[in-house]
Amino acid sequence: MNSFINVLGGALMALADSVPGVSGGTIAFIMGFYDEFIGSIDALISGKKAERIKALKFLIKLAVGWLLGFIPAVLILSRVFESHIYIVSSLFLGFIVFAIPVIVSEEKETLRGHYWQMIFILIGITAVALITYFNPTGETGGIDTSVFTLGLGAYALLAGAVAISAMVLPGISGSTLLLIFGLYLAVISGIKDLIHLNFHALPMLICFGIGVLIGFVTVVKIIKKCLVRFRPQMIYLVLGLMLGSLYAIVMGPTTLDTPQPPLTLSQVTVGCVIAFLIGGCVIWGLQLLKKAIRK
Repeated sequence: MNSFINVLGGALMALADSVPGVSGGTIAFIMGFYDEFIGSIDALISGKKAERIKALKFLIKLAVGWLLGFIPAVLILSRVFESHIYIVSSLFLGFIVFAIPVIVSEEKETLRGHYWQMIFILIGITAVALITYFNPTGETGGIDTSVFTLGLGAYALLAGAVAISAMVLPGISGSTLLLIFGLYLAVISGIKDLIHLNFHALPMLICFGIGVLIGFVTVVKIIKKCLVRFRPQMIYLVLGLMLGSLYAIVMGPTTLDTPQPPLTLSQVTVGCVIAFLIGGCVIWGLQLLKKAIRK
């Protein structure tokens, strides 16, 4: 049963990581295995032999589920993301809006008595808002990846390192940051093409992958230490990042290859409302699953 739950958790993390909205770390947090996830990665990097073996067994189960969830998500999203951006964005907004009270509820004992540290919420909101506002793709659409250059490679490496940091940290999704960087559609489409043995985006994806590895190795230790020593501040920062990502998603349509207006009330349709509620139902369903596992 535990193996099944770990594989399922990995698949759900992949679905979250592949879309702008809630990060895979948030899913791990909601399902109750986030600390084990971070601890296992840290043990695999610098733990003793017995710790590495235990960590590897746990991470392999997550990895199997992650691959099972990520591949179909990429194949589907690359087709519907740009053509149904407002409905997809509404789904992402639903994920975040309904996930915020879940995290507050789970960490209420941690946050109690540390209300003055809510300044970290403002820091998180400000960080995401500034990145989104000053995003250079905001008026020109997504980054041009049709021709590989050293500049594109360096940009993809940086984006990969930053995005994986967000994917590991509960809060803003790494895919949301890729959306802000103007690389989301390029990475998703490139991976889809690679699956179909089309290698035109491979140089850019290699640079992106190197950035992911660099960010992954460096950020995990930092997060683990901060969650132990500064947990209230970290939780408030996570909440701020999530709140800030609402603005990033609203502005997301402006970063497409063919820029669209931001998501406002004038773009909201019945489909958008339904997608928003579906996002909430997914978060609610994960909470019910978590309670069932605990029983």
